[in-house]
Amino acid sequence: MSLPAILEQAANGLIISSFYALAALGLAIIFGVLRIVNFAHGELYMLGGYAYFLAVSALGLPPVIAVVTAAFALAVIGAAIEWLLIRPVHTARVDRPDEYAIMITFALSILLLNLANSLFGPWPRRPEPLFRGRVEIGELIVSGDRLAAAGIAVVLIAALLMALRYSWAGRAVRAVSQNREAAAIFGISVSRVGMLAFALGAALAGLAGALMGPVFNVTPPMGVIPVIKAYVIVVLGGLGSIPGAIVGAVILGQVESFATVLIPDPSRALAYKDAYGLILIVAVLLLRPQGLFGTRERRA
Repeated sequence: MSLPAILEQAANGLIISSFYALAALGLAIIFGVLRIVNFAHGELYMLGGYAYFLAVSALGLPPVIAVVTAAFALAVIGAAIEWLLIRPVHTARVDRPDEYAIMITFALSILLLNLANSLFGPWPRRPEPLFRGRVEIGELIVSGDRLAAAGIAVVLIAALLMALRYSWAGRAVRAVSQNREAAAIFGISVSRVGMLAFALGAALAGLAGALMGPVFNVTPPMGVIPVIKAYVIVVLGGLGSIPGAIVGAVILGQVESFATVLIPDPSRALAYKDAYGLILIVAVLLLRPQGLFGTRERRA
């Protein structure tokens, strides 16, 4: 393989990794704080795509403002979901909280998917792109909408990491994810942090959907494949680990990008693309069951 071809595959891998990382970070934060797997995460991603589409086409907002609007809308939706449906898991209002969390997020996933089908129909929608044209860097040519979306995603991920490290709210999220009881003893409102974590996770999923909507089409099932990749990344990096989610996204993006060139027939190579992540996760779990950045739990 020539050097330009290697650089092209590496660039494609990094671009797709940034989208994967946004969705996976939301999933990791929700699991880290609330200890639940959100099976409706793909539908929150889908709602972000439709929120961006409506903000651009119906409200006439500029694309960048539409992305911010979609993130804010999903944060509000996420906070409402946590308050109405998720909070009973941690307030002893249900008999079997673990089973309740699984069933309620599954039900929410089905509800949102069918609601989108009823409101928007199954037809794909193509919203206004963030940036038109293409960018040439030497022999490397990248489409402008993908590069702009990836750049925004990287900036947002950096801002999120800074907020988690240096802001009071970020430190509270990290404290609750490490030990809920100890955080409550030190005066942190665990319920408020739980709402903040779910709102933040929903906003990150919505951001990923809003950024990917102009690149691909916006459809009701658009979140199915990305959320499967997010699950793979979160398990690969270690459940609830923020650095693990970022490293896992980079690894998965590069594996998918370079593995496709191993098969000479391009159509067959793309058909197997989604299987590489599952092969990768099986290999990692056999060698390190807790994931790359996870810690092994001791059982009495």
